[in-house]
Amino acid sequence: MTEDLVRNRKALHAFHIVDTWEAGVALLGTEVKSLRGGHGQLQDAYVDATGGELWLKQAHISPYEFGTYANHDPLRPRKLLLNRAEIDKIMAKATRKGYTVIPLAIYLTPRGRIKVRIALAEGKTLGDKREALKEREQKREMDRVRKGDHS
Repeated sequence: MTEDLVRNRKALHAFHIVDTWEAGVALLGTEVKSLRGGHGQLQDAYVDATGGELWLKQAHISPYEFGTYANHDPLRPRKLLLNRAEIDKIMAKATRKGYTVIPLAIYLTPRGRIKVRIALAEGKTLGDKREALKEREQKREMDRVRKGDHS
């Protein structure tokens, strides 16, 4: 049972998810407190491979409300904590044309650790997005008919 602190809601609309992983993330104390308060955003975030390490970039974690001079930069790159074999596997898959690595959610584990769910994703075309919207509308309509709510 995990509790999502921040979710990337647009990711499932814009991408086909191929594979997912769980990664630890190196955070500062004020970032942890801000995330626990629900002040984060993954809208434009992505995962970048630099120097054999994976970094979470453009993830916005608002400055902690009660932080002092020690408050953090909201858009600073954050190191993802994975073992070498996982990093190599992710980097090998991500180098294929059309694939990218994106964060899906930042969540709290039952032990109180903050983790990031990252995914290997392939971009959807405009037609794919329209098809997904049509399917969602049809499913809603079917559910409405089953319930007997004909409004």
